[in-house]
Amino acid sequence: MSTGGTGQAEADRGEQGGLRTALSGLTTRGRSFLAAGVAAAICAYVLGQSDLLRVGLLLAVLPLVCATVLYRTRYRVAGSRRLSPARVPAGSEARVHLRMDNVSRLPTGLLMLQDRVPYVLGPRPRFVLDRVEAGGRREVSYRVRSDLRGRYPLGPLQLRLSDPFGMCELTRSFSAHDTLTVIPRVEPLPPVRLSGEAKGYGDGRQRSLALAGEDDVIPRGYRHGDDLRRVHWRSTARYGELMVRREEQPQRARCTVLLDTRGPAFEGAGPDSAFEWAVSGAASVLVHMLERGFSVRLLTDTGSSVPGEGADGFAGANQESADAAGLMMDTLAVIDHSDGTGLSLAYDVLRGGNEGLLVAFFGDLDEEQTAVAARMRQRSGGALAFVLDSGTWVREPGGASDESEERLRMLREAGWTAVGVPRGASLEELWRRADRDRAGVVTAGGGEGRS
Repeated sequence: MSTGGTGQAEADRGEQGGLRTALSGLTTRGRSFLAAGVAAAICAYVLGQSDLLRVGLLLAVLPLVCATVLYRTRYRVAGSRRLSPARVPAGSEARVHLRMDNVSRLPTGLLMLQDRVPYVLGPRPRFVLDRVEAGGRREVSYRVRSDLRGRYPLGPLQLRLSDPFGMCELTRSFSAHDTLTVIPRVEPLPPVRLSGEAKGYGDGRQRSLALAGEDDVIPRGYRHGDDLRRVHWRSTARYGELMVRREEQPQRARCTVLLDTRGPAFEGAGPDSAFEWAVSGAASVLVHMLERGFSVRLLTDTGSSVPGEGADGFAGANQESADAAGLMMDTLAVIDHSDGTGLSLAYDVLRGGNEGLLVAFFGDLDEEQTAVAARMRQRSGGALAFVLDSGTWVREPGGASDESEERLRMLREAGWTAVGVPRGASLEELWRRADRDRAGVVTAGGGEGRS
């Protein structure tokens, strides 16, 4: 839930450039009355009709009086906006709450509210508020929805003042803005065995061996509450202070999610395109791995990751996992096609060390990029690839092309668990299928865990 900043709008003289501003606020009715009055006055002068002159003066003066009174009216109104929630998955609705407070000592007249929203979120909301007493408050709300992820500005809120005769309208704008973040859809994934035999995977944690030998132990100073049975007497004698053996240190399993964003690798656009499926799939895997205690990192083909990540990525299964997931979802909400044509930058990042479990979402791969992806497998403990043949997503449904099958075969020979993604496929089903495919190649004696 997000609370927008509070602003004030004043209908006070001298604030919007003088009486000219008030006259510019004349409505069609007010301009018509003014024009009719001027025409009647001219005709009365030409024809010498004094009664017609009185009518003309009345018609001309009425809109001017309304504009002057409305301009001189001292309204001081404070407005605020609250989003619930401020981060919403694509295709879901968020509610925007508007609150108006009359902070002046005079009651207001008829108020019309209008909030600015991007076209993709729906029509521009408008509300009519009756008289608001001094110190009174009014609250209204509206819903917004987008099938396209992104960050969308809301505001500024506009307040339109009108006289009882509808002759003049003046607009006051608040300064406060808010931002609605539409994140990719996240599909719940079942816990399956995707870690393979690689050391350090499984339920998300492994423990390093305790260095408790008499010769190679690495002790530390005694702390209040330490078990006296862990005292290392040889080190105590050597350092002259009480030393204890170190406990086994938990070492969190790591997972890197690689998202291919190359423009030439994807065809089509829109919420049902191959690229949007890949972004949603990456988001689902990131959340799934964080929930299971993995240290998760998001990587793109450009070699960049989420700002704020540690050396091992974001840690899961702790109090900061929700914040980590939110930060990565915010990144995926605005991610777009890159200008790159290859995966070499991502490979340079991956070859720096054992990246743990590697889950990749690839677009179209030519022979050269398939070879680069195949080499990535050498620096990971387990590797799972979802390969999208984006051409099948823009044409009529059909079987995968021979070229796509050849790319999958090359990845599998390199050690990947590679799965082709047909149009409209469910990530949950492909996730289970990858588990079955992996089980067919992992030996019975391999150490397996659930991820």
